[in-house]
Amino acid sequence: MPHKRIIFIVGPTAVGKTEVACLLAQQLDAEIVSCDAMQVYRDVDIATNKPSWDILNRVRHHLIDIRDVEEEFDVAAFEDLALRSIREIQARQKTALVTGGSGMYMQILLDGIFEGAPKQQHVRDELWQRVEAEGAGALVKELEARDPAAAQKIHPHDVRRLVRALEICRSTEKPFSQLKKERQGLWGRYDMTLVALNRQREELYARIDARVEKMFEDGLVEEIRRLLRRPLSITAGRIIGVSEVAGCLNQDYDENHARYLMKLHTRHYAKRQLTWFRKEARLRWVDIQKEMTADDVAEHIRANVFQPGGQER
Repeated sequence: MPHKRIIFIVGPTAVGKTEVACLLAQQLDAEIVSCDAMQVYRDVDIATNKPSWDILNRVRHHLIDIRDVEEEFDVAAFEDLALRSIREIQARQKTALVTGGSGMYMQILLDGIFEGAPKQQHVRDELWQRVEAEGAGALVKELEARDPAAAQKIHPHDVRRLVRALEICRSTEKPFSQLKKERQGLWGRYDMTLVALNRQREELYARIDARVEKMFEDGLVEEIRRLLRRPLSITAGRIIGVSEVAGCLNQDYDENHARYLMKLHTRHYAKRQLTWFRKEARLRWVDIQKEMTADDVAEHIRANVFQPGGQER
């Protein structure tokens, strides 16, 4: 049944996801579930680049403007709210279209959250004491004996993950790798179509720069000034633009330097997003050519990805 299909349209910031997702949602009678860690916050429209009122009026959106900036927001809250939204959309006999740039949130929906075991502080303290006394190699050897699969995937210098894996092995008497496999998400339970959009790096960076310039023209400085009058949560404080504009408002540097920092940090963020998405083998990539409009991209996806036999690299 069509409404049992779940579509993901993901990709780096400024690639053009929003308009493409809106067009597809209109064509497929879908509702959009935002997969963005920052658009959940009210009163931060410019810095988070929320969809325009036109787009929000054309297609029903979920998980936008649902938290105050004083509140924290994490993957557990996202999973709960996103799954609830998807169930409600399907109950209305519509298709759920998930779109955004958070690779972590995407993976949580696909595969579920690995809760692990409750924190065992005494076990953790003992393991850290062993690291100090014997070195990380001792933990590697123990993990190899208890859970060879996990030992192969964790770098021997990643002491934090070694400690957590062994803490779970000791506390549950089960291999860490086995418990991770027991988590369950949407993957395998629905007809899934996962699409990642990308552009040539120079073009993507140019779009990022243009977006930042427009943010300042649209009143970003005043938006952040109002925001900084409130006690921001740790999560809200990580919105790109908050610290960069704060430095300008504090007269640490001028507005031109704030623009430079925002462009730089947004480019770095896009690079991290692409690194995450490229590790996900289930994604079907669509490279957007410069001359393609959002309509062209949506049509390409419908013709080459949704249709049986359609292939993307």
